[in-house]
Order: sequence, then structure tokens, then C-alpha cells
Amino acid sequence: MDISKQPIGIFDSGIGGTSIWKEIFELLPNEDTIYLSDSKNAPYGEKSKDQIIELSVKNTEFLINRGCKLIVVACNTATTNAIDYLRNNYTVPFIGIEPAIKPASLHTKTNVIGILATKGTLNSNLFEESSARINKQITIIEQIGEGLVNLIENGAINSEEMTVLLTKYLKPMLTKKIDSLVLGCTHYPYLIPQIRKIVGKDVKIIDSGNAVARQTKHILSEYYLLNTNIKFDTSNIFYINKDKSVLEKILSNFTGVTIEEIDF
Repeated sequence: MDISKQPIGIFDSGIGGTSIWKEIFELLPNEDTIYLSDSKNAPYGEKSKDQIIELSVKNTEFLINRGCKLIVVACNTATTNAIDYLRNNYTVPFIGIEPAIKPASLHTKTNVIGILATKGTLNSNLFEESSARINKQITIIEQIGEGLVNLIENGAINSEEMTVLLTKYLKPMLTKKIDSLVLGCTHYPYLIPQIRKIVGKDVKIIDSGNAVARQTKHILSEYYLLNTNIKFDTSNIFYINKDKSVLEKILSNFTGVTIEEIDF
């Protein structure tokens, strides 16, 4: 069997990882994908490390059982808390996601960068290790985005409540002169229009989506898993264990997409 023709698996604690899926979809048009949205258990950022590992294992086995050749952990919290465990216990290659602190540190002129992320990401060992490698002259302003994931999962991206929360989280960063803002959760790119209104045009907003897609392509090539056959009708299946209406809205501009609600 030609493993290269098997799908790429992607999972997240909800619909936010679709921001990563879109980048992969655009960069790798010949690849089939299976996306698992564990929206019932979102957000992962408020759970313990053991709970996050347990959910990540469950998600991984769901995707492996459907023949996925590579798995993208499209969740910052799951990456920072569980990816080492996954890599040590499964043979399938994994792509993880970390907040893009390094690109921000290379871009900053004020030497102050902000990061908006979940509690689970900011409190993880992996995040601490990544932060420790940054130039000591650079100040990192951390902010937990409490409540943001739940609002996105409920389709309230443009709500007044979202504006209030974002203003509360971002205004203090601006007073401390950040010139780069790292989005440390795959849900947050859907908030960029809202964020831009608050931070203005001079603050660079950085997320990991494109870098993750490029790394996915690199690893597929390295493991001889890249599907080089030109396809005009790729299969892109999305599974969600909650009401699918918000996911349908987010993916409404994409053709050839199948969305299924499952008891998972």
C-alpha cells in the first residue's frame, strides 16, 4: 500500500486548529486531510497536564485508526503539554505548534513583545524553555486569554463581550510598548480583525500557521510521505463532537469539505 496517499491527521481542542488546516490545505493541494475537533472538551488550556495528555492520546488514536500518515497537533496547549509523550509512544510523525516567540524577538525594535495564550500553554515547561532561549534584553509580556476560546467556539467572534475581553487583555500590553503580538493559540487568528482595531497598524501580529504548514511539507518529504500525484478532488473530512454550525460557517468558503458530528 502506498502510504503517501493516506491522509494527514489534524486535531485541536476545538475549531481553532482550522486556521492551521487552511494553511496546510493551500500549501499541499494534493493531500487528503482528516480534522478532529474536540470541541466538547475545549478549552484544553484550563485542564491539567495529565488530562491534556489523556485527551491527546484519544485524539491521536482516533486519527491513526483512520489511516493518517502524519498528525498535526493543531493546538498550542496540547503541543506544549503532550507532544513529547505522543512522540515517545507512537511511530507516526507529529508536527507540533509553539508560540512564535523567536520570530517576534527578531522583529522587535522596542525589545518588548506580547504573547496572548492559554493558561496551559504559558504554564508549560516547553514554553518556559522556549522563552529562556530568547535574548535577555527582550521583555515578554504574557497574557492569559481567559474566555476567548469559549466565545470563538460559540460563534461569538464579533460580539461585544469579545471586544471587552480583548481590550482588557491588550491595552496593558500597549502601555508597555509592545511592537509585536504573538498569538499563542490556534483559535486566535480568527480574532485578528478585532485585535487590529485595538492595537493599531504599528504592532506586528504573529501566528504560527504558515510555518506549521511548511514544516508539515518538510517532514512529509523527509519521510517520503508527500503525495506527489495531482488531485482535483481531495477528501477533507471534519469530525466534531459538538454542534457543527460554527464549524460550517468557518469553512463555508471551501468546497469538497465534509463535516460530521460524532459522539466522541
